[in-house]
Amino acid sequence: MATEKKVTAIKNTPKHLLGIQNLSVLEAKEILTEAKFFIKLNRGSSKKLDVLRGKTQINLFFEPSTRTQSSFDLAGKRLGADVMTMNMSNSALKKGETLIDTAMTLNAMHPDIIVIRHQDSGAPNLLSQKVNCTVINAGDGRREHPTQALLDALTIINRKGNIEGLKIAICGDILHSRVARSNIYLMNMLGAEVNVIAPKTLMPRGIDNLGVKSFTDMKKGLDGCDIVMMLRLQNERMQGSFLPSKREYYEFFGLTPEKLKFAKKDALLMHPGPMNRGVEIDTKLADDINVSLVKEQVELGVAVRMACLKLYCK
Repeated sequence: MATEKKVTAIKNTPKHLLGIQNLSVLEAKEILTEAKFFIKLNRGSSKKLDVLRGKTQINLFFEPSTRTQSSFDLAGKRLGADVMTMNMSNSALKKGETLIDTAMTLNAMHPDIIVIRHQDSGAPNLLSQKVNCTVINAGDGRREHPTQALLDALTIINRKGNIEGLKIAICGDILHSRVARSNIYLMNMLGAEVNVIAPKTLMPRGIDNLGVKSFTDMKKGLDGCDIVMMLRLQNERMQGSFLPSKREYYEFFGLTPEKLKFAKKDALLMHPGPMNRGVEIDTKLADDINVSLVKEQVELGVAVRMACLKLYCK
């Protein structure tokens, strides 16, 4: 009898998606496989299911977001959940309430899923310890942004068929980017070779320990790459001077048609958004439908988030 109780307790424990580091290869592949079904659904005339009917999803965004917040909002509604997005700029946190206080308040409402985006690394982990529901990390500080990495992986697979054996360059503000970290973890996990390219001031110490090759020369870092992921400058996280000027940054680290020629002829361009045109990327290149996967990333982001909501809120 004691064994039966233990199994039941484990079964009823909420699952959380807190970071790519917490996933196994099988779990990551399960999410991506599930998401492929939702690509077809989202492109059809009837886009709504009742998979999460009767479930309550709370979007808790402490940082401004357009793509991620709207994507999770749409994903929950298409699965039939009751979705509430909280405007944290007008919340009790402005009056001195802590994240733990907020967690206790939300817990009393009996939600089934909380999607949280927070400026502090580790906030989703803390929240997951204080509530009795599923917590999904929509980006925390510099640490992780797991669903962005998963949608990037799905976008690559949708175009290239596979990730294993590909050479992927991640370029830009590596130091402050949670997108870079989650992508490094996931692309390595799925068998890609990863290069990171950044000026020395925006390259984290010990980055080579994550199984990547680091470059401060754009041309060398792009050599032979199949995928080029550009990152925006995270000005809101910078304290002090990291760059001489945006013009100089664009000259050496902005992606232009000339620099892209150092990658493979059929190389594809990605960007998590929002894009700083003329800073980290050339405008014409960003809009080139033969090269840019940016719009496809946005589309497939809904499919990935639908898969995560379905799999983690059973």
